[in-house]
Amino acid sequence: MTEGSTVTPLELFFDLVFVYALTQVTALMADDLTGRGLLRGVLVLALLWWCWCCYAWLGNTVRADEGLVRVVLFAVMATMFVVAVTIPEAFDDLPGGLSGPVVFATCYLVVRVLHLVLYFFAARADAGLRRQLLRAALPMLAGALLLFSAALAPQRLTDSPQHVEAIRTALWVLALVVDYGGIMAIGSQGWRIFSAAHWTERHGLIIIIALGESLVAIGVGVTALPISWPIIAASVLAIAITAALWWAYFDVVSIAAELVLHRAEGTARAALGRDSYTYLHLPMVAGIILLALGFKKVLAYVGDGTEHELSAPLHGLGLLALYGGVILYLLGHLGFRLRNMRSVNWPRVATVLLLVALLPVAGHLPALAALGLLAAVCVGMVVAEVRLFGAARRELRDSFLAEHGAGAAPGH
Repeated sequence: MTEGSTVTPLELFFDLVFVYALTQVTALMADDLTGRGLLRGVLVLALLWWCWCCYAWLGNTVRADEGLVRVVLFAVMATMFVVAVTIPEAFDDLPGGLSGPVVFATCYLVVRVLHLVLYFFAARADAGLRRQLLRAALPMLAGALLLFSAALAPQRLTDSPQHVEAIRTALWVLALVVDYGGIMAIGSQGWRIFSAAHWTERHGLIIIIALGESLVAIGVGVTALPISWPIIAASVLAIAITAALWWAYFDVVSIAAELVLHRAEGTARAALGRDSYTYLHLPMVAGIILLALGFKKVLAYVGDGTEHELSAPLHGLGLLALYGGVILYLLGHLGFRLRNMRSVNWPRVATVLLLVALLPVAGHLPALAALGLLAAVCVGMVVAEVRLFGAARRELRDSFLAEHGAGAAPGH
């Protein structure tokens, strides 16, 4: 991989498995709309995200569509698909068949081991990267061991189901803390980002995939319902919110971040890529998935006249997912900008505070009105930024074209 390399078609194909996995996460939370269900969904998402990040790092070192890498990636896709299929049983095994939690943990371990083996092979000429991979194996194996402990907990414990459930969830949390924290603890010395263009494009595409899941949630929410004006209105408002979130990332942020990463070198570049992409893109993706859950609930409210009146407010965790998803997404943006450019986007700070203040208000509005209020705030944020930063935006895009050539497309 060299500077200027871009994402390969096989990597796009690889991401299709994660499209399905994200829909499974949304369905997992929708089927158990409780604090427990949301926590489990976020834990599964964090684990899937870590798997995806591993192969993003690998793809920046060696081309994914050449030689042995291509064959191994197909095997990883098959294994990740089994992981996605098993998400409904990741915590609770369903009657009959194999043990869902054990299959989930086993496939996860296979995905991680294949990554390390392939990465180690690709780094055969880089002793520093190989040392770093050996260090990374320790938190990975420890995390996998904790996942297996969670999967086998019911077989070893005779306590009440609630106690077993709490232990299993705690082991999941600990597994992710060990894995995420371990990578941060071993430092950035030895990691490599060979192509800033590939790195930023790769993460931009996963944001698009997550936004696509929010659109899927809109459609799935009304699949069995007759079309009506409230459904049409809710769909248009949801699209407006999704478009505003797309704009918030791709109009300026992704361009500015790529320029910063392109100018960084060596360990500083690796640390920047790790912090602002591997870690700080997770709250963005999690926010979008929570928003998708909120969309699903709103469409159920406005389209199903038998269980909900059109005037009924969206309350509880459905409302929290709707507004909290956008809040979490914007908080991820604020951290991303602070890490990359050492500055704060004050309109987005104001938007976060406004949404927090409007949350109790939205709880007293009809679900469709609450969605409309959220759309107005999101679109208003975009309009405000365009008006406030118009000159800086044009200068940034001109600078991007100057560094990447006239044929480059800003925000790619």
